[in-house]
Amino acid sequence: MRGNIDSIVRQLRSRHTSRAEALRMLRTLPYEDLGFAKIDNHRRLRRGFPEVIFGKGKTPEQVVHIAKRIIAHDGILLITRTSREVYEKLKTLEPRIRYWERAGAITCRAGKARPKKGKVLVITAGTADMPVAEEAVATLDVMGDKVKALYDVGVAGIHRILDKREVLEKADVVIVVAGMEGALASVVSGLVSKPVVAVPTSVGYGASFEGIAPLLTMMNSCSPGVSVVNIDNGFGAGYFASIINK
Repeated sequence: MRGNIDSIVRQLRSRHTSRAEALRMLRTLPYEDLGFAKIDNHRRLRRGFPEVIFGKGKTPEQVVHIAKRIIAHDGILLITRTSREVYEKLKTLEPRIRYWERAGAITCRAGKARPKKGKVLVITAGTADMPVAEEAVATLDVMGDKVKALYDVGVAGIHRILDKREVLEKADVVIVVAGMEGALASVVSGLVSKPVVAVPTSVGYGASFEGIAPLLTMMNSCSPGVSVVNIDNGFGAGYFASIINK
């Protein structure tokens, strides 16, 4: 974003910039109005990352239109809860687009790749929690974090997580994704000295109430240092972990 502003300032100082062109450039600084969407062009300046597109509920054409404008403005893109159809449309315009099949996410980083920072470990209690975990992984990857995944190490076989103490200790931030009763977040927090971001999932039988049970368990954790995001919110967990990591 800083580069975009500097470029605009240089152009405004140029004698070749017309009044109309200057107004057009300044007008798109706060946000760009597409009629059906208003893209927040200041998001990266304020929050360190461009506006993220939530794909569900939007038509493929709307998602593609917004995505093209964000890539043109910032060179970085994250779309969550989207489809392969959107990916197929976008990859013809930008070859660096990546589709995360399990998460239903699309990411893109144009320009020269930067060295990734820190180490974030994403853990799931079960295999069924992986789609939410992969959303966190995709978010961390495009935000420039080093990320490692450790799947299916829930408390029903607690020796599986105890066997990974060395992996846990190497992480700077840990994300724990769990459904059912959601006890894994408390267990992990009791084993490490790092921040833990807990993600309850809607995976489980009837009494888990589509994620309410693990949400309450995680919020009531007796181990300090656990922060809880909303049900199935892998994106929110990844974003928050990235802010901590940096």
